[in-house]
Amino acid sequence: MKLNKSFNGISTLLGIFAGAVFMVLIKILISSGVFSSMKRALFHDAGDEVKSVIEFAHPKLLYLLLLLIPLAVWYFFRRKRMTANMQISTIEAFQGVKKSYKYYMLHLPFVLRLGVIALLIIALARPQSSSNWSDRDVEGIDIVMAMDISGSMIAEDLKPNRLEAAKSVGVDFITSRPNDNIGIVVFAGESFTLSPMTTDKGSLVSLMNNISDEMIDADGTAIGMGLANAVNRIKDSQAKSKVIILLTDGSNNTGEVDPLTAAELAKTFNIRVYTIGVGTKGLAPYPVRTVFGIQRQNVKVEIDEKTLQTIADKTNGKYFRATDNKSLKAIYAEIDQMEKTKIQVTEYSKKQEEFLPYVIGALLLLLLEIILQNTVLRHIP
Repeated sequence: MKLNKSFNGISTLLGIFAGAVFMVLIKILISSGVFSSMKRALFHDAGDEVKSVIEFAHPKLLYLLLLLIPLAVWYFFRRKRMTANMQISTIEAFQGVKKSYKYYMLHLPFVLRLGVIALLIIALARPQSSSNWSDRDVEGIDIVMAMDISGSMIAEDLKPNRLEAAKSVGVDFITSRPNDNIGIVVFAGESFTLSPMTTDKGSLVSLMNNISDEMIDADGTAIGMGLANAVNRIKDSQAKSKVIILLTDGSNNTGEVDPLTAAELAKTFNIRVYTIGVGTKGLAPYPVRTVFGIQRQNVKVEIDEKTLQTIADKTNGKYFRATDNKSLKAIYAEIDQMEKTKIQVTEYSKKQEEFLPYVIGALLLLLLEIILQNTVLRHIP
């Protein structure tokens, strides 16, 4: 009796050990990335690329895993044929009998055998770990954003007005250029540098958000002064690509520098100028302060498109017209695509054979199967 209890205790421990080994091996396979690597190896064109730390030298051998399916079917029908039949008048006497734990472990050896075959197939496919690293040579672009902040920029044909729309799109543009030096110049009747060129995108975003039409007391639109100031800020740059984005909603009506003269200066220093005319065509609602509060009046939109086009042509840039928020976003998106940062990448890779853990796992499962078949699950023919 004591011997039987001891035998049952050993059997239970072996069963627990078998389940633990099986779960540990599954966990190792998942953490190593072998399942995702098998998916990439077998299905090269299936959807998005699957990132994995394991690659296979002979991935086509993984198709042998499909043999596990007919093996499982064969085992099912073989067990069915081997089951003995006995006819009795009633099974009432057996209904209260609990099933032994051996009943639940009956198919465990076969499952272990399938695990052995699967691990050996994976080992034959030669799993290899790959250590990758790269050297990146980033060539940033120098950009100065010259923005008109004259009184007419609060016209409400863009929402909530031209200036706020330009600021919002400008912030998105700045944050999308992590490798570039960017500066900000503002102009109305006069011009000044709000920020020299910097890669500190946080400070640039903060300054852009704080721009208002009240920063410059002198009224008017000095496009030539704004462009000349931007050229002065970027002319000594050593970057291979130097760009100015000039945004305005009017025509040059003040300032000491003519816009075309400033354009010639930009051309001399090989600076490309993209010009943007902001405003709808025809009339635009403009807020006017009266004794009855803020009233909207329709004013005529006058943009000197000919001059802006000439500036762009002289400097190998491009002229854009933004009549609403959507077109303004599209313009900055197009400029972003035309002035992409160039990145040169040299990749290195080191591979190491990783088949040994799978072979050891297969041997452990085989050993466990042999132990179970000769102890707990031993049967007499």
